[in-house]
Amino acid sequence: MMWNWMKNRKTGSPLSGIPMPEPRIAVPSLYIEEILSGKQLSAGIEENLKLFQDVLQYNDDLTVRRFQLFEGTSAALVFFSSFADQEMIRSYLIKPLMTHTEQEDLIVDSESLASYLTEKVIQVSRITEEKAPDRIIDELTMGETVLLVDGIATAFLADTRKIEKRSIEQPQTEQVIRGPREGFIEHLQTNLALIRYRLQTADFRVHTMHIGRVTKSKVALCYIQGITHPALVHEAKKRLSSIDTDSILDAGYIEQFIEDHPLSPFPQIQNTERPDKTVAALVEGKFVIMVDGSPFALIAPTVFSQFYQTVDDYTERFLIGSMTRFIRLIALLFSLVFPSLYVAVISFNPEVIPTDFAVAVAGSRAGVPYPAMVEVLLMEISMEVLREATIRLPQLIGGALSIVGVLVIGQAAVSAGFSSPITVVIIAMTTVGSFATPAYNAAIALRMLRFPLIVLAGCFGLYGIMFGMILITNHLLSIRSFGVPYMTPVTPFNAQEWKDTLLRGPIWWMSDRPGHLKSLQTKRRKHIDRYYRSPSSSWDKIPEDPDQGGVPDE
Repeated sequence: MMWNWMKNRKTGSPLSGIPMPEPRIAVPSLYIEEILSGKQLSAGIEENLKLFQDVLQYNDDLTVRRFQLFEGTSAALVFFSSFADQEMIRSYLIKPLMTHTEQEDLIVDSESLASYLTEKVIQVSRITEEKAPDRIIDELTMGETVLLVDGIATAFLADTRKIEKRSIEQPQTEQVIRGPREGFIEHLQTNLALIRYRLQTADFRVHTMHIGRVTKSKVALCYIQGITHPALVHEAKKRLSSIDTDSILDAGYIEQFIEDHPLSPFPQIQNTERPDKTVAALVEGKFVIMVDGSPFALIAPTVFSQFYQTVDDYTERFLIGSMTRFIRLIALLFSLVFPSLYVAVISFNPEVIPTDFAVAVAGSRAGVPYPAMVEVLLMEISMEVLREATIRLPQLIGGALSIVGVLVIGQAAVSAGFSSPITVVIIAMTTVGSFATPAYNAAIALRMLRFPLIVLAGCFGLYGIMFGMILITNHLLSIRSFGVPYMTPVTPFNAQEWKDTLLRGPIWWMSDRPGHLKSLQTKRRKHIDRYYRSPSSSWDKIPEDPDQGGVPDE
């Protein structure tokens, strides 16, 4: 009875006496197509304004500025006050249009009037003409200002978009010791400027498109013509154009639509906040995707080895870069298998460790009421909860919570008998090792895979770990990123690319671009021999006479 009453009751509202508009059934883009179906822009300004107001009804920030042009010709500017630069509109549109003196000998019809306005009156940097009402509505919602003139069946679109943006700061997710301190922001044009600042070549190409029926987010596909393979660019454009959704709010949306293996835990597209890293990828022959409103750039194709490489590997000398990269790779493997290896040894194969150490471990676990597998799983879950809480809390509070939480919770767990001290040490070392992985999405994949490996180790011992690692390796060998094998250069083997895989070879040694990208220009350097270097000091060979090539006196 209650359900029937709620279903049949009459609802009222303070606006019950006001007729409400019919609800929209279609998505906004299709709704606009229905409203504007068969309609064209007319020469009358009132008809055009009524057409716009029928589509953009109930918008308090929609501004219509009417004024007189020349000798009594009616005109109007239509723009969103929250999205347009009103000072630019006043100085470069309204003021010249209202104060300019008409030259009657140059204006004989509507076409000459349109040319006269765009060439001699309007002073904005970019002005275009548009006749299709749906295109005009789209540009208006993107921040353009629409100029309508009575007697002209064409709208003039002026670029007056203005949004508040944050300043360029150091990237928060990719800290470096030695390297640039600039990072991308949410404004697409600023990000493209940061790339062009480092890539001052006429071969740099930017192809833009709008994706999302509702948001119409601006997406930029960047590559270097003459280096990036055309088939790779064509595949990227095809995948981007096939995206059909109502909203794209971040570059991560694009990544999930265009990646090859969406069910794989491993990322097949690299993301970065660093312009220098983006330019380095473009020079290698890759392409980059950027989204207006996102501070991250997507780099593809990508291989697994790039997720443990950093900018510091290349800004430092190759011996230091190779050492830090090798340590980072060991930490990556350590964070993946160390907990499961501990569970397997403690549960099934204690004979592989020294007797004294085995006795000490058994004594520390004497009061723990459950098996090693359950103990490690509980500690891993607790650490993941603590890590997630630290990320979501404000920065000032999160740092204190991470330190206090680890100390207090770890000590309390040992004192209460829920965990042994050796298990706390194992989990702490594993967590530190996972922090050494530079790519956050790759580190998450390894953290996910730790749990099934722990279960396999608790059930089958070392055989379970071997079985799990075989499955992971087999999966990695089957992944591709835009047709490029994920485990390149391990398989397919490429000796040239091994110079920059486990270790980082000298810069002058890596004369070729990555072979798996099939770049149109395979050589990085015109001359592949070593640059000029004397095996011994040549200071004594400098001539004293400046005319003979020496350094002149200051």
